[in-house]
Amino acid sequence: MRDFVILGLTGPSGSGKSTFCRYLTDTGFACVDADAIAKQALMPGSSCVFQLKAVFGDDVADENGAVNRTLLAARAFSSKQSTQALNDITHPWVFLRSLKLIKQLAEEGRRLIVFDAPVLFESNSDVMCDLIASVITDRQTRLERIMKRDNITTELANKRFDAQQSDSFYTSKSDFVIDGAGNEEYLRNIALKIKNKALAMKGGG
Repeated sequence: MRDFVILGLTGPSGSGKSTFCRYLTDTGFACVDADAIAKQALMPGSSCVFQLKAVFGDDVADENGAVNRTLLAARAFSSKQSTQALNDITHPWVFLRSLKLIKQLAEEGRRLIVFDAPVLFESNSDVMCDLIASVITDRQTRLERIMKRDNITTELANKRFDAQQSDSFYTSKSDFVIDGAGNEEYLRNIALKIKNKALAMKGGG
C-alpha cells in the first residue's frame, strides 16, 4: 500500500478549479498541474505538434513548430468529436509525465498530492486517484470567466462549453463537489475537509 494520497481535481472550463487548487496547496497538498504539462506538449519539437497538424491542419503550427493556440482551440473545441481528437493526441503524453512528477513528489515524502486535471475522467486518470473532487459553477459565471481569461467571444465560449461534459458527468463520479462560486471561507473549509479525509485514509497526520 502506498503511503501517499492522490486527490483528482477536475471540473469544466471556468468553474474555478485552479482557484480551489490554491486553497488545497495552502493546506499542504503538492500540486501536479495537467494543464501546465499539456502546454509543454504544444512546444516546438513535441511529437504532439506533428499529430495535431495532421488532424487539425498544417496551419495550426508555423514552420518552426510554434502552435497557434487560438486557432487550435477554435478547431478543437468546435465539436465533441474534435475535442476528443485533441484529447486522444495529448492525453497519453500528459499522463506519462504526470506520473513521473507524482513519483518524484512521493519520493520527496509528500503525502498529499492533488492532480489538477480538467479531463481527469476522459483520460482515465481517475483510476490512480484515491479521492476525486469536482468544481462546478453556473454557466453564466463560467462564461464571464472564460471570456475574460481567454479573451474570446460569447459565441466561442459557448461552443467550448457545448463540447464539454455536463455537470452531472462530474458530480456522479466525485467524492466531493465544490461550488466554484463560493466565498473564501467556504472554499477554505472545503479544502480543509478534503485534507482531513485524505489524512484519515492514511492513518492521520
